[in-house]
Amino acid sequence: MGDTGGAAGAGRGELAIATSRLRREYRARRGAPIVALDDVTMEVEQGEVHGLLGPNGAGKSTLMKILSTVLLPTSGTGRVLGHDLAVDHRRIRPLLGIVFGGERGLYPRLTARQNLGYWAALYGMSAKAGRARSAALLDELGLAERADDRVETYSVGMRQRLHLARGIIGDPRILLLDEPTNGLDPLAARQLRELITRLASEGRTILLATHDLAEAELLCDRVTMINHGRVVAAEAPKTLARLVSQQERIRVRAEPELTDRVGQLPGVLGVEQADDGAAIVSVEDKEAVGRVLAFVVEAGVTEVRTELPGLEEVYLRLVHRNETRSVVNR
Repeated sequence: MGDTGGAAGAGRGELAIATSRLRREYRARRGAPIVALDDVTMEVEQGEVHGLLGPNGAGKSTLMKILSTVLLPTSGTGRVLGHDLAVDHRRIRPLLGIVFGGERGLYPRLTARQNLGYWAALYGMSAKAGRARSAALLDELGLAERADDRVETYSVGMRQRLHLARGIIGDPRILLLDEPTNGLDPLAARQLRELITRLASEGRTILLATHDLAEAELLCDRVTMINHGRVVAAEAPKTLARLVSQQERIRVRAEPELTDRVGQLPGVLGVEQADDGAAIVSVEDKEAVGRVLAFVVEAGVTEVRTELPGLEEVYLRLVHRNETRSVVNR
């Protein structure tokens, strides 16, 4: 593989990733084909950390494989930094770093230094350049003291860090991360997230497939949610929350008698008790928000505020809405 151009050399005019009506079918021995991706259109800006969210079987891994040129789409188009996924494999692959985690991509009977030396050679580096790059990454990722130990002796967290080192050994402009913190303890997961943030600060584009919605909310500039192979929504996490106005809530700290009366107001969907003793009022629209606020303020309540749902609640609502729409359209 040739020179990747490096993260610092990325231009700003071209989208990092762009797909249009991407579809992928798997042929079954009997019956109709299995549709893994259906009409997927998405855009990822250069320098962006973009989350790819969806349950098991949503199509995330299939999309990652297409973007990494492992699979071809059945129909539709896709481009990576302007290069066509269907025909420009040789140009695309040096631009990508791929971290799928698990046991894939590492040789457990080799040391970490030997693993990275092997991958550096595949990227066309000289032996000297490969040794220097490997040493720098091992030090940066906190593996220098164990660099000459076999990978089979590493903890899960150490292996994930080595996966990340392998993914960036060629200085890729785009990094594809598939569940990078899966199986890690909280400390190791936090350390890996800090490393991802550092890589993003270098100007790399990162596409992060994750089940961890808090992780996506913490790391991502935007997220694309997919379910049953279709895009459900694509927005910044906070903007996405605003799309589900029915989930806007009001946090009120008042006497139980007053919160019971709040629950009877028009447009109030329900009142739940939070762990801190406050009442969480769910409403159906903006008019109901104003109605509840006016009522509690007039009653003399001063501890009141509106709040938006977390990404997890938004995700569940949007997926449910998408599934309901699919059933109705059948």
